[in-house]
Amino acid sequence: MAKIIGVKFRSSAKVYYFAPANETDIYEEKTGVIVETAKGLEYATVVFGVKEVSEDEIVQPLKSVVRKANEKDEKNIKENQKKIPEALEFANAKIAERNLNMKLIGAEYSFDGKKLVYYFSADNRIDFRELVKDLAARFHVRIELRQIGVRDEAKLLGGIAPCGRACCCSSCMPEFSKVSIKMAKTQGLHLNPGKISGLCGRLMCCLEYENDYYASVYKKMPKLGGAVKTPEGDGVVVSNDMLKLISKVKITAKDGTETYKDFPVDRLEFKKNNNGGNKKDADDETDDIDSEEMKKLLD
Repeated sequence: MAKIIGVKFRSSAKVYYFAPANETDIYEEKTGVIVETAKGLEYATVVFGVKEVSEDEIVQPLKSVVRKANEKDEKNIKENQKKIPEALEFANAKIAERNLNMKLIGAEYSFDGKKLVYYFSADNRIDFRELVKDLAARFHVRIELRQIGVRDEAKLLGGIAPCGRACCCSSCMPEFSKVSIKMAKTQGLHLNPGKISGLCGRLMCCLEYENDYYASVYKKMPKLGGAVKTPEGDGVVVSNDMLKLISKVKITAKDGTETYKDFPVDRLEFKKNNNGGNKKDADDETDDIDSEEMKKLLD
């Protein structure tokens, strides 16, 4: 077992482990600490205090906290934050002046104030060498420009998702998960880009959360439009409730009258190659969705 504390950098949702500077030190939640990273000294916020974890949960080598943040460190962080608006305003002016086809997303100073990092998005590769010279001449620090994608843009800016809560990527997701159109189809969602895409315009990250459950249940359900045998006669499946494991079946009597009834899946008989596990159906991820819209969701 090893003693560690958990910290976060800036607005990131990912928790990093560091060893306490001294085993007797107490680290209170939401207080600041100074840690050594590959980029040099950085300011981080404590998520949880000292606790023991198994060696398997640690990525070696485990670095130690340099020290607790003092008033000077806190003041330094606030001063760096105050300089960001000016840095963005000047950069945007130079981008417009040089007619660069790029969108500035945000900026941040390193803890020591010797490096200024800009984040931007662009459809194509940008030659920003002259822009870097302009920025370096103005701020007299090392300038770094990082091109990011639309998902990273949403994570950096944040916002309110369609569900009414803060975007998962900016609030609770340590890393992006792989999502696909197949997940939406497996969960019985309408393949409407406006319904299954997030603020970034890509597939919603939350499609992955319950996918394991839906993927297992999907194989047990009859296929929509498939023929089934019910206790009340033969019918055709018109909808599936994958949470209650119930299928709505249309039963047509000999006189032509139609009735719709719900049946538990275990009371239905259907061919195994006609259910949700059908390979051709499960692999067909493009049904009912425009190819151009799908490309935008997946790019």
